[in-house]
Amino acid sequence: MKGSLGQRKEWGILLNKKKTKMFYEYLRLHKNAAGIYLIFSIIFGLIFFLARLPLLPVLYAALLGLFAAAIILASDYRKFIKKHDHLESLVSEIMVTDEHFPVADDLIEEDYQCVLQALYDEKLRLAETMDERYSDMMEYYTLWVHQIKTPISAMRLILQGEDDEKNRALLDELLRIEQYVEMVLAYLRLDGTSTDYVIKSCNLDLIIKQAVRKYASQFIRKKIRLVYEPVSFQVVTDEKWLLFVIEQVLSNALKYTRKGSIEISLDSSATLCIKDTGIGIAPEDLPRIFEKGFTGYNGRTDMKASGIGLYLCRRICSRLGHKIEAVSQVGIGTEIRIHLGRKKMVFE
Repeated sequence: MKGSLGQRKEWGILLNKKKTKMFYEYLRLHKNAAGIYLIFSIIFGLIFFLARLPLLPVLYAALLGLFAAAIILASDYRKFIKKHDHLESLVSEIMVTDEHFPVADDLIEEDYQCVLQALYDEKLRLAETMDERYSDMMEYYTLWVHQIKTPISAMRLILQGEDDEKNRALLDELLRIEQYVEMVLAYLRLDGTSTDYVIKSCNLDLIIKQAVRKYASQFIRKKIRLVYEPVSFQVVTDEKWLLFVIEQVLSNALKYTRKGSIEISLDSSATLCIKDTGIGIAPEDLPRIFEKGFTGYNGRTDMKASGIGLYLCRRICSRLGHKIEAVSQVGIGTEIRIHLGRKKMVFE
C-alpha cells in the first residue's frame, strides 16, 4: 500500500510539473500579445495624463479589457491543451498523416503539417523499397538453401557408402554445414514481415527424438552418453521452430562436452531441461550468452562459435511464448532450461 501511495504521489508530482510547463509555454507563445496590450494601456494612460483627463476611466477600461482577455485566453488555453494531447497521441500511435492532424490555426502550422506529411510519405516510400529488397533477398536465400541441400545430400550418400573413421568425421562436418545453412534461413525468417507459425498441441517426445536422431552419430563418435526417458507431454507450440531450438541446444552441448553425458528431462513446472557435463560457461559470460554475436571465453578459445545460435533460440522462444535460460558452472557443465508453458506469443 505504501509503495502504491508513493507511486501515486510521484505520478501526481510529474503531472503537476507537466501542467506547469505547458502553462508557461502557452504564456511564452502569447507574450507578444500581452506586451502589445500593456503598451497600449500605458499609451492611453499617458495621453489621459498629459491631457489632464481623469485616469479612472482608463483604469476601468484596462481592467475590463484584462477580464475579457482572461476569458478569451482561458478558452484558447483549453484548445491549446486539447491540440497538444492530440499531437501526443499521434506520436504514440505513429499515425502522422494528413487525416489525423488537428486543424491548423494559421499558415505557419499548415506549412509544418506539409513538411511532416512529406516526411511521412518519404518514410512510406523507403519502407516499401526496403520491403521489396528484403523480399527479393528472402527469395534468393530460400532458393540458395534449397539448392545447396542437393549437393549436401549427395555428399552424405557418398560418405555413407563406406563406414570408416574418416567418413564419419566428414559426415559430422557436413552436418555442421547443414546446421549453418538452417541458421541462415531461420535468421532471415525471424526478421521477415510474415511468419509461418503453426501453433498446435505437439508431442514433445516426437520433437526431442527428431533432434536426438539428427545428432546420434555425434553421440556415438564422441562416446557421450544420452540420458533420456520419454516425458509424455503435450506442448502447445510450433513443432518446426521448437525443434530448431532443441537442435541448437543439443549441438552446443555436444560441441562443448568432451566426455560424460547429456541429460534430457522435463520437470514438474513443464520446463524442458538439457544438461551436459561439458566445460561450462564463465560466470561473467553467462548473462550475455543469448546476445547477438556474443561468443564469450569458450567461443574465443574454440574459434568455431558464431554467437548466433543461442540468440536465435531466445528470439524464437520469445515469439512462441516460451522462455529460455541457462545455469552453468565452469568445469561441471551447463543446463539450458526451456519453459514450455505458453502465456502469449510475442511479435517483434
